[in-house]
Amino acid sequence: MAQNLIFSKRILLWYQKYRTQDLPWQLNKTMYKTWLSEIMLQQTQVKTVIFYYERFIARFPTIIQLAEAGLDEVLFLWSGLGYYARARNLHKTARIIVQDYCGNFPKDFNVLISFPGIGRSTAGAILSLTLDQRHPILDGNIKRILTRYYAVDYYLLGNKSKINNKLWLLSEQLLPDTGTGVFNQAMMDLGRLICTNTCPVCKDCPLQENCQAFLTHRVNQYPRKEPSKRLLKKTIWFLLLLLQRHKVKMIWLEKRLYQTIWGGLFCFPEFSSFNMLNVWLLNYNLNNDQYIDLSILRHKLSNVDLEIRPVLLSINKKINCKQDGIWYDLTDPPIIGLPRPISMILQRL
Repeated sequence: MAQNLIFSKRILLWYQKYRTQDLPWQLNKTMYKTWLSEIMLQQTQVKTVIFYYERFIARFPTIIQLAEAGLDEVLFLWSGLGYYARARNLHKTARIIVQDYCGNFPKDFNVLISFPGIGRSTAGAILSLTLDQRHPILDGNIKRILTRYYAVDYYLLGNKSKINNKLWLLSEQLLPDTGTGVFNQAMMDLGRLICTNTCPVCKDCPLQENCQAFLTHRVNQYPRKEPSKRLLKKTIWFLLLLLQRHKVKMIWLEKRLYQTIWGGLFCFPEFSSFNMLNVWLLNYNLNNDQYIDLSILRHKLSNVDLEIRPVLLSINKKINCKQDGIWYDLTDPPIIGLPRPISMILQRL
């Protein structure tokens, strides 16, 4: 117990002395802003999130405006941030809160974790950082601090849930009785600025005196890396149907199914082989001898090394494609979500 108090005190003293400038979502803090930032920060670095957050909050300053918007516009503003299920869940939850709670964020932990996309750590962050309720957080930064400080062999035992439970217990025990929000923010900042994933600045860390990883010269061994999975190499073909009418250029885009990569975003017709692309063209009575091969594009997903081969075909009239899609006007682009590779190809055109 005494050790926990020492830990917490050192964290808070460090934060008081070295606190950095507030991030955009920490100014005039609300539950809505904290929730939005926490969802964006999942799997994404702060420096990347700032731009997306500021653009998003400028368009949707309140949860009511977010709920009233169409999903296409939400995905448009999220385009490039990745992990698009986050945006879809954000939109779903906004509509639930507006419809069932009159647009007021519930202040009950158990209610929050029942919403799409809000787990234990996100709910804890919303309630502690905004309302100072006593809830622990276990984001990547805090998890890294705890695994180093206590030398927890995260992947060694092969039981991730068991280790997670241990880290949740430690996180709970270290919480001070008051000022929980400040403590949680201090822990996240320490992980982001000092106890970083690579090249941690141990000399500036307030915890180094009792950090087991530091004392045994094994800081870079924690948290133990999950055995790296081999990236699956995959080649796909995109068909760019270009229609030009009176100086207006249009490209056919199809809305992707939600259960696929880039779910809910718009994309060129995709094929797993060039033969399948040719069959598609024949089905629509299109001349498959007039296409142009564009530059190959490479794109890495979390577990796939993607080789994209765009094929451009100019046509002189619209075709009635069976898929849900639109003719995308290159001179007056509609507000829809686009995966990064699609945006890059469209910019080239």
